[in-house]
Amino acid sequence: MRTVPRHEFVPGATIEKAYADEAVTIKENPAGGLALSCASVPSLVGDMLVQLDARPGDRVAEIGAGTGYNAALLAHIVGPEGDMTTIDIDLDVTAHARRRLDATGYQRVRVLSRDGSLGSPEYAPFAGIVVTVGAWDLPWAWHDQLADGGRLVVPLRWRGQTRSIAFIRQSDLLVSDSAILCGFVPMIGHDGELTGAIDPDALVTLYWDKDQAIDPDALQGVLALPGTVQGSGVTVGGMDPFDGIWLRLAATDPATCRIAAERAAVDSGLCSPAIPVRSPALVDGDSLVYLTKRRLPTEPRWELTATWHGPTGQHLADRLCEAIRTWDKDREAVPVITAYPAGIADEVLGGVYVVDKPGARLAFAYS
Repeated sequence: MRTVPRHEFVPGATIEKAYADEAVTIKENPAGGLALSCASVPSLVGDMLVQLDARPGDRVAEIGAGTGYNAALLAHIVGPEGDMTTIDIDLDVTAHARRRLDATGYQRVRVLSRDGSLGSPEYAPFAGIVVTVGAWDLPWAWHDQLADGGRLVVPLRWRGQTRSIAFIRQSDLLVSDSAILCGFVPMIGHDGELTGAIDPDALVTLYWDKDQAIDPDALQGVLALPGTVQGSGVTVGGMDPFDGIWLRLAATDPATCRIAAERAAVDSGLCSPAIPVRSPALVDGDSLVYLTKRRLPTEPRWELTATWHGPTGQHLADRLCEAIRTWDKDREAVPVITAYPAGIADEVLGGVYVVDKPGARLAFAYS
């Protein structure tokens, strides 16, 4: 990362911005919202390179060309004896990547314009595949194009949160060995996440997967019901991360989703999630609980709490608080995620918690 000139891949940015630890947009979304393409935060780029663990001479593929910067980094790592292919469905993005790679001496990087879900079978097998767009599905073509023992690094989205998962191909399976919290521009065509407001002014929104039986209409008015705060007994300091709670919920509880509250909802007291724009919630019919926190009166710490509404909200709050306490016993614990091809029989999965995607079945297990 000291060698490849990032500023050459984001020519519209100042030198300071090019080397700051922040994303740089290269293609805005004309409809508003998330950009269509950007250069990812450098620290996350570095983390995902570590997850991929590419070596000199490796054959590597990237899904999501972005600015071309990540492909240049990987070309530098695999060296002239290696092989680097980057793929993107957006012709503007691949054109930008091609120009920047040529201008910086990385002409040997292959740039393909196609649906990244298909991968690049003509250049497989790969020692590593890295996905640099947010993937809601896990297309099995990526598994098939990995060499046995090869690594797939993918920002995988389920239950409202995204983790960069490093999978290792083990014959007919993919087995994870790390998971990093992240956020990415969503991959075109991966539209399995649904959204819906649960208040009349659309200040509070839920995000859930299409395999979940969540109906925002059934929750209309739930926040107007009296809310009850239930303590977990677990506390955190101001700089302590607690995203592992969401990961544990997403790997164990089928009612898990994401809740987001706009500033007006927080200020009015309508809804105050622990992190307003992204916090875990559990939903059951017309009842809801979400993660909150309250300041301790005698020290600069917060107790993690569950705020519930609706007739079965207390039951949901019990589940959320139990997940918080389990997380507290080992805050660094990460589940092993085993990906099986779609259609594999339940009995093969061994009774663990499973999330189904169109391309794969994901089985979660904490040791």
